[in-house]
Amino acid sequence: MALFITYASYSQSGIQGLMQKPEDRTGPIQALLDKVGGRVVALYMTTGTNDVVMISEAPDGADTVAVGMAVAASGSVSKVETVRAWTGAEFVAIAKKAGTLTGAYTPPG
Repeated sequence: MALFITYASYSQSGIQGLMQKPEDRTGPIQALLDKVGGRVVALYMTTGTNDVVMISEAPDGADTVAVGMAVAASGSVSKVETVRAWTGAEFVAIAKKAGTLTGAYTPPG
């Protein structure tokens, strides 16, 4: 399965909800990922630009984007960004493939 990193920020209503009922949100997020065949690898609450950083596995990027959209639709988060992550070994293979394509692209103009 592919690895993804999701960054999210709570909305004002999301923060209010957490203050009214403080809880670990791993279970509800895992329940959503279960529906698409994924899993939470790690979930962190952070400070700074993002309130949440999650590492997850899912069969396809569309699955993680759909989960993020479902969470955003609840109004509890104001921003969700999901990116694909590759291990060092996986990225070596990507770089090798890129090397075979070098010179094959004709730029405009």
